[in-house]
Amino acid sequence: MPGRASENGAFMFDPDVGAGMPKTLEVACTDEDCDLDMFELHYTYDMPDGTGVEAFACPYCGSADALEEIQV
Repeated sequence: MPGRASENGAFMFDPDVGAGMPKTLEVACTDEDCDLDMFELHYTYDMPDGTGVEAFACPYCGSADALEEIQV
C-alpha cells in the first residue's frame, strides 16, 4: 500500500488510498437471542451499487430481520 514515514519514523498511509476501495458495512444483530453483537461486511468491487444490510442475514442466528447498519 502506498504510504510514507512520518517525521518520527512511524509509517503513515496516504489519505486518498481508500478512495477507490470497496465499501465496508458494519452491521449489528439486534435479535435478543443472538450472541453476535456486530460484524463487518467487506464488499468486492463487483457488488452492485445500493446493496445494503437488507441483502444479508446474520451469520450466527440466521435472522435477516434483526440486522441494522451501524452508522460511524
